[in-house]
Amino acid sequence: MKNIFTLLLTVFASVSMMAEVSVSDKKVLLKLYAATNGENWNTKWNLSSPVSTWYGISLEGNKVVSINLSDNNLVGELPSEIADLNDLRELNLHKNAISGTIPTSLKKLTELVVLDLSFNRLTGTIPASIGEMNNLITLELYMNRLSGELPSQIGNLKHLETLAVFNNELEGEIPSTLYEVATLKTVLLNSNKFTGKLSPAIANLKQLENLSLFENNLEGQVPFELEKLNSLKEMNISYNHFNGLISRKLAMLDMMNMKMINDKGVAVVLGIKMDIERPLVSED
Repeated sequence: MKNIFTLLLTVFASVSMMAEVSVSDKKVLLKLYAATNGENWNTKWNLSSPVSTWYGISLEGNKVVSINLSDNNLVGELPSEIADLNDLRELNLHKNAISGTIPTSLKKLTELVVLDLSFNRLTGTIPASIGEMNNLITLELYMNRLSGELPSQIGNLKHLETLAVFNNELEGEIPSTLYEVATLKTVLLNSNKFTGKLSPAIANLKQLENLSLFENNLEGQVPFELEKLNSLKEMNISYNHFNGLISRKLAMLDMMNMKMINDKGVAVVLGIKMDIERPLVSED
């Protein structure tokens, strides 16, 4: 009897592990498969097998919680229905050939922690509704063809640690709300068309470790408040139109030693401000 009971438990556990995903979640996955030319993916899904066996899909119970299909030859546009995966915490489609725009419906993914649509062919703007994804920690949209301004609603993402939107065609000023996201550790805005000044409020980002504004059209004085960022390990703000004097500390921190483009289009290095405090020299 004991052996029969053990056998039944084993069978029940096996059936539970192979339990099928909810009908609604499976329908969304099939929509994604069809919309991005699944038959030509590098690693295809066997649609006759349980969803739990599908490449890049993670489940909890009967709900999809993670989609990681990076570098898998997805070609096509993201279906808006992907936002119906209410329990999704990770959407990683890095390095594919996804085109079209970022669906505004993604705002419904309020449990999402990681959104990585980088290295694709996305166009249009970054939807302001992205600011409603309150649990985002990582937002990576770099190396696309995105245009327009960085939405001020980014400031609503109070848990955001990584913002990487480099190598796009973004323009306008850096929104003041960005300086209010105190959790930020990595901000990569380089190789865009940002204008305006870098606010002294950058000092609010006390956890910032990596800042890249390289190759934009930012201007004005480089704020000395950058020196207050004690966690900053990497910085590149060169090839902008910053002017004025800088401290030796900031010059050494910048990867290209503050090389800027002047009003004649010539690359010049910003001058070093005389250090007020000098090291004491022993008379011995």
